[in-house]
Formats: sequence, structure tokens, C-alpha cells
Amino acid sequence: MDNKGLKAVLSAAAAGLAAYLGIVAIPLAVLVVMMIADYISGITAAYITKDLSSRKGLEGIVRKVGYMLLIGVAMTVDYLISHGLTAVNIKPGIQMWFALLVIAWLIINEMISILENLSRMDVPVPGFLTRIIKRLRDSAEKKEDR
Repeated sequence: MDNKGLKAVLSAAAAGLAAYLGIVAIPLAVLVVMMIADYISGITAAYITKDLSSRKGLEGIVRKVGYMLLIGVAMTVDYLISHGLTAVNIKPGIQMWFALLVIAWLIINEMISILENLSRMDVPVPGFLTRIIKRLRDSAEKKEDR
């Protein structure tokens, strides 16, 4: 397949996936970028601190796969609720409420982890940034407890 054909196939696949995922497509893409940045910063911090371990790296990958499974569960809950409401003639305003909440929570946790990795590399991290991100996490968890 030539270069243009490959680009067309990849573009069509990306458009189809975005259409299927709907409102969670962009937050999910942000999460994937944050997961990659966290993994790279974690490996870099482990290298610098001479704590590099293939087992820890594999555990990180397994954890990230677990994140995707968690999002899949949240999307399934959204699907069941949406179809249940539709069955009784109630139109839900948003289709992926729980998936969005889970993705936002995971993005916040990834940002915290990235800041921790940067600190381990002796990169100066402004305290206000760490505090605001942790406050976001705490706020999300308080809403979850209600």
C-alpha cells in the first residue's frame, strides 16, 4: 500500500473510532498522552536515581492496561444506563457520564505521577501546581463519596 493509501486508511480508522467514542474521544486521547508521558518520566527518573527495573516497568504497563479496562467498565455502565433510560422513553442528555469522570480522575492521577517523577529527577516543580492538581483529585473524590 502506498503512503497516501495508508494515510487514508489510518484517517478513516481514526475518524471511525472518534465517532464511535463520541464525547470521550478527546479526553481519552489526552489520557493516552498523559500515560505515555508518565511512563517516559518514570523510566527517566528510575534511570537517573539508578532504580531502573524491568519488573517495575512491566508493572507500569500492566497498570496502564488496567486503566483502559476501568474505562471500559465505566463505558459499559454508561451504555447500560443510557439504554435502560431509552427503554422507558427518557432521553439522557449525555451518553458517557461515568466514563468521562473516570477518565478525568485518571488524567489527574497521571499528572500527579508525572510531577512526582520530575521531582525525583530534581526538576524544580512549583508547589502551587502540585497543590492545585491534588486539590482537583481530592475534589473529585469528595464528589465520588456523595
